[in-house]
Amino acid sequence: MSKFYLNYLDELESEAIFVLREVWAQFQNPVILFSGGKDSILVAHLAKKAFFPAKIPFPLMHVDTGHNFPETIQFRDDTIKELGVNLIVGSVQEAIDDGRVAEEKGKSATRNSLQITTLLDAIEAHKVDCAIGGGRRDEEKARAKERFFSHRDDFGQWDPKNQRPELWNLFNGKHFEGEHFRAFPISNWTEMDVWNYIKRENIAIPSLYFAHEREVVWRSDSWIPNSNFLKLEEGEKIVKKKIRFRTLGDITITGGIESDADTLEKIAEEVSGMRQTERGNRTDDKRSESAMEDRKRQGYF
Repeated sequence: MSKFYLNYLDELESEAIFVLREVWAQFQNPVILFSGGKDSILVAHLAKKAFFPAKIPFPLMHVDTGHNFPETIQFRDDTIKELGVNLIVGSVQEAIDDGRVAEEKGKSATRNSLQITTLLDAIEAHKVDCAIGGGRRDEEKARAKERFFSHRDDFGQWDPKNQRPELWNLFNGKHFEGEHFRAFPISNWTEMDVWNYIKRENIAIPSLYFAHEREVVWRSDSWIPNSNFLKLEEGEKIVKKKIRFRTLGDITITGGIESDADTLEKIAEEVSGMRQTERGNRTDDKRSESAMEDRKRQGYF
């Protein structure tokens, strides 16, 4: 008698879809945190599969720093139109204008940490009880501590010592008023898994992930793209390089790598030989050993 076996991508897909359906079953007002990066694109694709033939039953939420790659914003808008879902936008610029947060100054200034207040404000304003993210445990050591269902207190803060057990994939989404959860359906995926799945499913992604010629400056051991927000320091100069980005954040902090990988097949081959995590080119993560965990404790994604 023959047996049916799932390959590893099918198993990861099945697990992620199970988590997404659990979110829909346990929460009243969930959203998908959508940045236009490959992981949030993957989560949206999995949600589309999870609830097919119906539309994704919850909106997408984007925290707009105002320092995004133009290509990312265009891709976000095209995705929303294709999926036929609502988009909630939290604006960091509005938070700055309203005096809710103060913009950083200096060479390595970033709006990344300012997203915390904007995100928590949007969650409160829209009464979100679960925000679904594309975080993966292999990305960074603070993210390795996450569960599928990540509890946040009534201040939006994360306490890694106060997480619920998830034995036998039983998830407990119960919470008091004012508290909420973050859910991470692709926690067990690696960067290689993501690219292999994108290749298999032929999922559209922003052109930024493919090698292309761009004006850049060498800073913090990576190629930072030229933009209206870039202020050159003494000794720095703009050059043209063929680069691609492994991860997407603010244009001010996202470093590229020199590459000739201009197809999904070439990207997968390149990633298979990488020894540094994809967030190794994010200058915001280089500020301290605990930079990511500090932001997560304050309410970061």
